[in-house]
Amino acid sequence: MKVVRTSDVEAQESTSQIFRGRVSRQDIFGKSDDELRIAIIHFSPGAVNVFHTHTFDQVLYVTEGTGIVATEKEEITVTPGTFIFIPAGEKHWHGATKESAFSHIAVMPPGETSF
Repeated sequence: MKVVRTSDVEAQESTSQIFRGRVSRQDIFGKSDDELRIAIIHFSPGAVNVFHTHTFDQVLYVTEGTGIVATEKEEITVTPGTFIFIPAGEKHWHGATKESAFSHIAVMPPGETSF
């Protein structure tokens, strides 16, 4: 068993080209290739990622603020307590509204490094 307190994990500024605006992340689990990958992603107001896809299913859980999750067909405003399931291959983007910071927990399969 592993126990991690988010207050013990330093947020790192993201330099990934997938993000537009100021985004940081806290890698909670997934530092080895056989461990489920879980991270908290923090978006400053107006920060988003660009349209992208994954080769795996992804789950997001909104923890703070107001955000948007979008596909090519729809945009949905999300708030704390919302789960989002994004199936493999679905083109999507997500991030903060212009008025609010936004944070979510991202859950992905072991070994994936897509954020």
